[in-house]
Amino acid sequence: MNLTTLFTMQTGLDSYIKENQEIGSDVFKEKGLALLVELAELANETRCFKFWSTKGPSDRSIILEEYVDSIHFLLSLGIEKGLDSLEEWPVAELQDDLTGLFIRTFEAIHLFLLDPEMSKYKQLWVHYGKIADGLGFSYKEIMDAYVEKNDENYKRQQTGY
Repeated sequence: MNLTTLFTMQTGLDSYIKENQEIGSDVFKEKGLALLVELAELANETRCFKFWSTKGPSDRSIILEEYVDSIHFLLSLGIEKGLDSLEEWPVAELQDDLTGLFIRTFEAIHLFLLDPEMSKYKQLWVHYGKIADGLGFSYKEIMDAYVEKNDENYKRQQTGY
């Protein structure tokens, strides 16, 4: 999947937020923590780790929305560090169940936050791609949901969210 459109859209949203919120400082750490929180929210909606519960996962649409919330911050972190030249969603072999993928993705986020360079950034995308595979999301679904959530994020900024 081509990421150029997503980076362009996220750059626009980030600029809009920066102007509206009068953000003058570096917010890389805050975006990093936001990505970790969004990943945790996604895991919580899948309930993949809740062996003690018989309740199933949230509706697919809710899980997809949580997934693209993460993608917003993943893109934004790349933009912050000048890594938005990444054109294609990296793919690599990575075998694990969904719970394992979440744990490995948390680790990959930490490694990137400590040393934000392209190879670690690509690994994040690989991990997010594998989570998408595990959840049964296509690139088209991700793109459509991202566009929808991006529009919602602009509206939230306009209404003082």
